[in-house]
Amino acid sequence: MAGEARTNIELGKVGDKIIFENDAIRVWTLSVPAGGIKRMHRHELPYLIVPMTGGRVELTTIDGHVRYGEDKKGEAFFLPAGETHQLRNLNDHAYDNVLVELKKS
Repeated sequence: MAGEARTNIELGKVGDKIIFENDAIRVWTLSVPAGGIKRMHRHELPYLIVPMTGGRVELTTIDGHVRYGEDKKGEAFFLPAGETHQLRNLNDHAYDNVLVELKKS
């Protein structure tokens, strides 16, 4: 039911700004202020995250599931396509990362 209640949500972009793109990849920057939220967005492509600041984040999926992460500065990690979520910055500093979407498998 929670997923149904959220089906008409207008989704945001994956990141803030595209800084590079070609046929194989798209690279975004993302910054979420201390205590801020990156609005609900969908990851249509598999992607790699490179935290530039690191810190604790809360991810809430479109159907209401919540999970927490502790990203470490400079330690990249890979995630599959398909999830729709929002990200809350639980830190007292900006949470910044570089997100690389893989357009080709």
